[in-house]
Amino acid sequence: MSTKIIVELCQNHAGNRETLKKMIQAAAKNGADYVKIQTIFSEDLTKRERFENGSQDASGKTLVIKRPHQSEVDRLSKLDLDLEDYEWFVEECGRNGVIPITTIFSRHRIPAMAKISWPGRVVKVASYDCASYPMLKELADHFDEFIISTGATYDEEIEKTAELMKGLGKKFHFLHCVTSYPNTLDMTNLERMKWLRRFTDKVGWSDHTLVERDNILASKVAIMLGADFIERHFTILDRDKTKDGPISINPELLKELDEFRKKTNDEQLAHLEKDFPEWKTLLGKPRREMTQTELLNRDYYRGRFASPVDGGWKYNWED
Repeated sequence: MSTKIIVELCQNHAGNRETLKKMIQAAAKNGADYVKIQTIFSEDLTKRERFENGSQDASGKTLVIKRPHQSEVDRLSKLDLDLEDYEWFVEECGRNGVIPITTIFSRHRIPAMAKISWPGRVVKVASYDCASYPMLKELADHFDEFIISTGATYDEEIEKTAELMKGLGKKFHFLHCVTSYPNTLDMTNLERMKWLRRFTDKVGWSDHTLVERDNILASKVAIMLGADFIERHFTILDRDKTKDGPISINPELLKELDEFRKKTNDEQLAHLEKDFPEWKTLLGKPRREMTQTELLNRDYYRGRFASPVDGGWKYNWED
């Protein structure tokens, strides 16, 4: 059973510790190896004027996403956790036998998060910070193992990140993902995991497909192809209760994924051939151009959070 399952709690805990506790327990019970929480604070959300109204060209094509700052602050502030919640999260994961990890979205939060006793000193890096080299260096001062998503990142940036991590002497793994929420099955390009293996011995797939439409097919194909990690958003709430609900699997689907990874490779292939005979359409190409949606998301999410410095903001990629 080589594939490890990372469940991403994102903001599906709705800022409620009791819900968070139930999520950890459900994840552990149904096969998760890692349980991930996001280190996000609404006060780190930057206001960038061009996203207040967005923009389109004459044909109606979106050029800049519309995402008003205040509405995002209002939404995220209801989900904020405090430092004690993160410390409790690590302890609760330990009580349930799963490995806790986090993704830190603002550099100035690294020291406080690093003081927490994360088992194995493993940290997850979001796609939008795959090429945030100053942030990676700061994380390397405190963490020993990196799981780095590579969506919405150019190939030359991924190559530079691999060189940096090797130079820092850090153990690192790359996850292929498509930063479209949701992405469709024909966008998955799972062959890209082969290209990522040029840089590290362990790679995986962070799955953002729409659960109601695509179930966990993309994750199953990735496992059958030899993914070392599968990351999926996870919820115990109804899918319409949180922003990430539609791309989040529930405990039943997590259990199904756990059972699938325990099959032999031949059994996995037979299962897919029977239930999803067109599975090869997910392979795509090892190297590809980003879609317009991914470019728009890169534009917005890369720089969404920053660190307050001298009355202004310092972004994660800035020296």
